[in-house]
Amino acid sequence: MNSTVGFPLEVLYEDNHLLVVNKPAMLPTMGVASDRASLLSVAKEYVREKYHKPGKVYLGVVSRLDAPVTGIVIMARTSKAAARLSESFRERRVQKEYWAIVEGIPDEPQATLEHYLRKVERHRRVHTTHADCPDAQLARLKYCLTRSHQNLSLLKIELETGRKHQIRVQLAKIGHPVLGDIKYGSREKFPVGIALHARSLELEHPVRKTPVKFEAPLPACWRKHRLVAMLLH
Repeated sequence: MNSTVGFPLEVLYEDNHLLVVNKPAMLPTMGVASDRASLLSVAKEYVREKYHKPGKVYLGVVSRLDAPVTGIVIMARTSKAAARLSESFRERRVQKEYWAIVEGIPDEPQATLEHYLRKVERHRRVHTTHADCPDAQLARLKYCLTRSHQNLSLLKIELETGRKHQIRVQLAKIGHPVLGDIKYGSREKFPVGIALHARSLELEHPVRKTPVKFEAPLPACWRKHRLVAMLLH
């Protein structure tokens, strides 16, 4: 059984070294059972069919998005590109902007948020904690309020660190959970997944050494939510 059926791949860019895609909501990036589809399995099937690859397809995932989150994911088509991309992410030479619709209107139109986060594996959640807590990781992001309508706000977010569930937890901590993110305090459902989207990514090409920038269109479901559609208008 082909577990990738039903998940067409939206390719934003590809060359001999990179495959950049727009991940749909509720498709895990990777790390699921072999009988379940993931973005990685769908992407490998795409490469296998397009380039008539008879054997195993290599794709290196250097950054992930949570299953309910949409937007840009960059994959390496060679091990050399994977190593160089991983180094760029590790050294924070990648600029990535997220868009989030949150509940409420932040008091500050722009701010830097800094918290210490800790994963609780048995609950599959991340919590804020204090600096000297075992396994605590520093999380920092910047947000800018773009516009608001009724009780919803559109934020543009720049990550300075890349922690698991970071944006979701930090925004919830200041009282503005991502719309649809029931796990972290949202009181309203979203049409599909949650209203968090990896909008753009800018970095140095791992082989050509030239700057490249990619942008992912918003999912159609964002405009199916009446208030979100009015906010984006």
